[in-house]
Amino acid sequence: MSNRVKLEALLALINSAAQQTMALYENVDATVPSIDSAEFHPLDEALDQVELKAAIRTLEGACAQLCTTLAPPGHTAMNVRRLFSPDSRKRPRISWRTIPRHVNELSKNIDVEPKKLSRIMRMLATRDCYSEVSKAVYANTRLALALHSENSVSHMVNLHTESASKGAALIYGNLKEPRTAYSYHPGHCPVMVANNKEGITEAFFNWMRQKDSTRESYHRSVQGLAVIMSSSAVLTQFPFNKYSTVVDVGGGIDAFSLPLAKVHKHVKITVHDLPDALIQARSVWAKDCPEAIQENRVEFSELDFFTQVPVAGRDIYYLRNRWAPTAVSSFVSTSDFHVGFTNLRRSSEDYVVRQVDREQAALEESKFGITMAPEPMLPNFGVGNIRMYEQDMIMFIMHNARERTLSELLELSDAAGLKLEKIWDLSETPILEYTAA
Repeated sequence: MSNRVKLEALLALINSAAQQTMALYENVDATVPSIDSAEFHPLDEALDQVELKAAIRTLEGACAQLCTTLAPPGHTAMNVRRLFSPDSRKRPRISWRTIPRHVNELSKNIDVEPKKLSRIMRMLATRDCYSEVSKAVYANTRLALALHSENSVSHMVNLHTESASKGAALIYGNLKEPRTAYSYHPGHCPVMVANNKEGITEAFFNWMRQKDSTRESYHRSVQGLAVIMSSSAVLTQFPFNKYSTVVDVGGGIDAFSLPLAKVHKHVKITVHDLPDALIQARSVWAKDCPEAIQENRVEFSELDFFTQVPVAGRDIYYLRNRWAPTAVSSFVSTSDFHVGFTNLRRSSEDYVVRQVDREQAALEESKFGITMAPEPMLPNFGVGNIRMYEQDMIMFIMHNARERTLSELLELSDAAGLKLEKIWDLSETPILEYTAA
């Protein structure tokens, strides 16, 4: 059976299971439930739900297998990250290839009791993270390769399962504690409340820099996030051929600007970040794009964008715009920033948090071209866009910051003296293009 035939079979199973489920509901009271209903359907509380559960089992299983097959592995890895242990580096390593290994061999590799590991592997194989090719013998899948420790995606998964989950456990207390409930100080976010036990009372980045391994993993996770969000699409969607200089503000180890240097070799790039980030960035550039250094197409310049302004006189200023409103507004509106920036063109890669209200979504689509899902889907694509809402929560948990709605971004840009020229809809994270007002 070819791969396409398998997918067609899954589609047929999804359709038949859904039809069977609707018939079961209609057999009870001639109606199927509405997702917006505030009342239980009679079948919801039926004594015998065997047929219903059997149909739903097929529906859910086929949908999950179809999505896992068709979605990029990094995309799925973030969606199923809750399956993994806090330390992703201890996940069983089979190999970069699909070489089957018995669970007893895997248990020796990571020093875990084989019967317990067998249960874990069986669960992961059920979610297509591995393939059980024979009893207790497992092989890698595309998803497993994305989770390998050498893949940057695994570092983002580890960040969520370790640091973010530690903070998530304290959300309710953080919302109720008088000292933190109404505070937007980065040191009062749930993760840092947890880290206070280690004697660190400032922001997440202060904690992250305490250990070389933690700092390096964090910067790798930023690269992983670019893969997960398919940020590289900006390299082909945005007209960089019209510009010759780009400033990457808070560039880290260059999830954006390093690929930019490879694709658009005419562009000269300035990477701004904190000193320790630039140390790692120089090392990565020297390894992955040495020709850009040799040809003087990239320069590294220290910058704390909460207190300083970037180098002047460049064409494009690229910024990820997720920090506390006062910090971002202060950065982009300071008078120093606009000296010599009469032709300022700023691009930011942002989640634009969509409203669930269809009227507002329709307005944003008609005015700014932000795609709205067709009915009867939720206008924001529902679960298909869930990661932006999860990321909004992650920004709260780890930084006391947030993702923003379009109206909030417009308020911020107006206060900073910027005009939103265009939104480049890249499906998950659009690019917002601003000019000086």
